[in-house]
Amino acid sequence: MLAEDGILVREGVVGLLTRFGIEVVAAVGDASSLVSAVSAYGPDLVITDVRMPPGFSDEGLRAAIALRAAHPTLAILVLSQYIELTYAAELLAAPSEAGVGYLLKDRVTDVTTFVDAVRRIAAGDTVVDPKIVKQLLARNSSPLERLSPRERQVLSLMAEGRSNTAIARTLILSEAAVAKNITGIFTKLGLPPTDDDNRRILAVLAYLQRRSP
Repeated sequence: MLAEDGILVREGVVGLLTRFGIEVVAAVGDASSLVSAVSAYGPDLVITDVRMPPGFSDEGLRAAIALRAAHPTLAILVLSQYIELTYAAELLAAPSEAGVGYLLKDRVTDVTTFVDAVRRIAAGDTVVDPKIVKQLLARNSSPLERLSPRERQVLSLMAEGRSNTAIARTLILSEAAVAKNITGIFTKLGLPPTDDDNRRILAVLAYLQRRSP
């Protein structure tokens, strides 16, 4: 079963799968129709886009997650030009006996490889675009690992209670360079300026928590 709001893409994928001997029992254009059609047709595999009517945000992916929970033997392939990391992680981590995949439309360059991925997912495998894997790993890694070696040095000295002047003297940097590194630390740790929080203290706490056993 295919869920894709773009009529040309929908018809193209249906024709492609049919040409390779894969029966498409239904092709719909929105997430609610997808859920209804799964109940009506009981397909082995669903291929769905992420952004679909009515909101064009993440309806297709949320429907896929709901279907995966309701139908443990239903294989799911998300085929989209968008990466929605939060829901992608939920979809891929959901316990299920069936295959699952997430491929990016603009990175599918070989028809036979795509059809092979469809068959593998239907058979119970997991197939995920390497670009999505990379972003999921980056998302799940510690923000401290995003810091440059110099930024880690600066943060270490901040944790020792050093002022910008003392850090500059220790690392033989200008105070402007130290300030620039501290701004980079705040950005990479996701600490925007606010009136309620001291970003310097929050950055140091993140550093100390990471180092504690």
